[in-house]
Amino acid sequence: MINIYNEINALEATFRKTPEFQALKEAVTVVKEDEEAFNLFKNFRKIQMDLQQKQLAGEDLLEDELIYAQKTAQLAQQNEKITKMIEAEMQLSKLIEEVNRILVKPIQALYEEF
Repeated sequence: MINIYNEINALEATFRKTPEFQALKEAVTVVKEDEEAFNLFKNFRKIQMDLQQKQLAGEDLLEDELIYAQKTAQLAQQNEKITKMIEAEMQLSKLIEEVNRILVKPIQALYEEF
């Protein structure tokens, strides 16, 4: 019997060794070591999470909340360390998307006959 979890755990170990993961790991460390960048990113992330929770709960987003979120996002984007971290995350996301495409190929193949 095949234990898919053994295979996934092996893939996870390999994933950690990819250049994309290593680049993100280094970028996160750089942000964490800079107190200003770290606090700015934490605030940016908290605002994002709060707004997402409100949306999921079906609550309306207030205009002042959106303006504050936009200003915080602009400040975060102006920080070179945060920008590099986000770019590294985007590169890693591309790798994850590619892996996901490969994983769902067998499912897609099943439905190609329809």
